[in-house]
Amino acid sequence: MPDLHKRLADALSRPGSASSDFDLNDDFHTPDIRLTPAGVLVAVQADTERLILTKRSPRLQHHPGQIAFAGGKQDPTDATIVDAALREAEEEIGLPRSMVNVVGTLPSHQTVTGFAVTPVLAIVTGPFNPVPEAGEVSEVFEVPLRHVTNPAMFRIEGRHWQGRRRLYYTVPYGPYYIWGATARILRAIAERMS
Repeated sequence: MPDLHKRLADALSRPGSASSDFDLNDDFHTPDIRLTPAGVLVAVQADTERLILTKRSPRLQHHPGQIAFAGGKQDPTDATIVDAALREAEEEIGLPRSMVNVVGTLPSHQTVTGFAVTPVLAIVTGPFNPVPEAGEVSEVFEVPLRHVTNPAMFRIEGRHWQGRRRLYYTVPYGPYYIWGATARILRAIAERMS
């Protein structure tokens, strides 16, 4: 089996389009707003091939308690969107930049909350003991990469939102309900890796 870096780099080289929270909903139209740039770190442990995810604090205003990648909006001090993802991962889960080997980026994902989120694929090169930032992250956990890169593990579910039924991808793992933008970004990776 090819090494992890080669498999991720090969996936990034395959054709694929940008994704959005509107992909499965033809009757939802992308709002005509200025999107806020953000970066998320899609970080995989080199030795275990497990993807690092977070459970957001239930006290947060946006997406409380949801499963997410470490990351956030690009600050003026961030030279690039990759810098934003690396800074946020260090702040949110204590992942030092020196342990991260960036493989590349996927096209940005537009969220219903007005963000253009760029997924940054990366490999964590050494042993990492997460330190969740209590104000933002209630838990850091890992999921096998093979689970979230297998298209058969994804389901389409829905709920009512703004008076209409909205469909979205899910890729549950054990007690973790991975859905929304996180699942859609993972689905885009799975499509490129399968």
